[in-house]
Amino acid sequence: MPNNDPAAAQTTQADAPPAPVRPPGPAASAQLTHPEPTADRTRSAQSAEAADLTKLAHRVIDLMPEQGRILVGIAGSPGAGKTTLAINVAAKINELLGGTETAVHLPMDGFHLANATLDRLGRHDRKGAIDTFDGWGFVALLRRLLTEDDHTVYAPSFNRNVNEGIAAEIAVLPSARVVMVEGNYLLADSEPWAQISTLLTESWFCETSENERLRRLVDRHERHGRSPEAAQAWAESVDGKNAVLIEGTRPRATRTISGQ
Repeated sequence: MPNNDPAAAQTTQADAPPAPVRPPGPAASAQLTHPEPTADRTRSAQSAEAADLTKLAHRVIDLMPEQGRILVGIAGSPGAGKTTLAINVAAKINELLGGTETAVHLPMDGFHLANATLDRLGRHDRKGAIDTFDGWGFVALLRRLLTEDDHTVYAPSFNRNVNEGIAAEIAVLPSARVVMVEGNYLLADSEPWAQISTLLTESWFCETSENERLRRLVDRHERHGRSPEAAQAWAESVDGKNAVLIEGTRPRATRTISGQ
C-alpha cells in the first residue's frame, strides 16, 4: 500500500497527522535525546517537524490495516539519527498497543557486503557507499516481509564492533504488523533501490544539521577504533560524499522529521 504522492513530500509542523484511532498515548511525549548546539536546533525546527515519538507512533498505528503488515521507511544521511528514530518509534508503538512484538526495527546496514568481498572488489576504502551494499538482497527481504506473515522471517543486523553484518540476528515474528525500516539509500532512484518506495506505506527523511551529523560521525568512528584524525577524514570524505547523494533523495519522502 505505497504512498508515492509527490505532493505529500516535505511536511512541516503545520501538517498534523490524522487523529489516532487506537489507544491514546501518555500526556507527555518522548523526544529523541541527542545532545545538540542551540543554533542547530533552531535551524532544524525551520525545515523539519520535531520528532514527537507519541505523535509519530500514532501516525503509524493509524496506517496499519486490519490484516497484514506494513513497512515504514526512514532514510537520511550518515549520522542523521535514523536508527535512534526507528528504534524509538517502534518501541513507542509497542508501548501504546500493549505488546512487544507488534513493531520491529530493521536496519539496511545488515546488507553491507562482507569486508572480504569489499577487499576483493576494491571498495573497502569507501565502505558505506551505495555500491557496497547488497541492494537486491535487501529489496528481496522487504518483499518477503510483505508476503510471508505466517512464519518467522529472519534478517541480518550489523555489528559495529566487528564492522560486519550478522546473519539472521533479527527475527520478524508473524505477530509483527509494522516494520520500521531504516537506511541511507531507501529513496535512491537507481536500481534496485528505486523499487523500495513501492513497498513502503510511508517514507520519512531524517534531517539533522551537517555540523551535528559530523560531530556524531567523528565520535562514532573514534569509539570504534579510528584515531581522531582518521575519524574526521572518514566523516568528511567517505560519509560526506555519500551524504551528497542521500540529501538529494529527500524530496521523495512523505515527510521530513528532525533527527536533532
